Amino acid sequence: MKITSALKAKMKNIKVLAMDVDGVLTDGQLIFDGQGRELKSFNVQDGFGIVILKRAGIKTAIITAGNSKVVKIRADYLHIDRLYSGSYPKMTAYEHMLKEFKVVDAQVCFIGDDITDCQILRRAGLGIAVRNAVAEAKNAADVVTTRCGGDGAVREVIELLLRAKGLWTKVIADDL
Repeated sequence: MKITSALKAKMKNIKVLAMDVDGVLTDGQLIFDGQGRELKSFNVQDGFGIVILKRAGIKTAIITAGNSKVVKIRADYLHIDRLYSGSYPKMTAYEHMLKEFKVVDAQVCFIGDDITDCQILRRAGLGIAVRNAVAEAKNAADVVTTRCGGDGAVREVIELLLRAKGLWTKVIADDL
């Protein structure tokens, strides 16, 4: 991902990282076992990236059209600040999030991958599509990650945000 000075300036304003789930935090596959239970695979580096991001004081939110117990478990495990599930259209949840966190569009980074994310990708201060996103999402975004959803794309964004803010070294210091 090429970081321009304009992109870096946008990153410095971010106070909230909001993201979709399927295709962003996962590779987009929906897997069901023989009893109809949903299974999802999450990337551990994305998860630890969220932990690091929260150390920096940046709020986190998930906005998903789905309503999955697995996503609730993952959100709880990572201490995601707010989970908006069953949110379609997603813009309603996005507007609630702005009010709840007392932020404006310019302070939000949103990561998406599909058509249902396009309105937020265009409206958020920093809209990011993952590499394997549909063309419409890529066109709506400010930037596209080098990594695919479910394969470290969220971590890539988190590192870029924290480096742009000059916080990366500080928030990982205890882990080195």
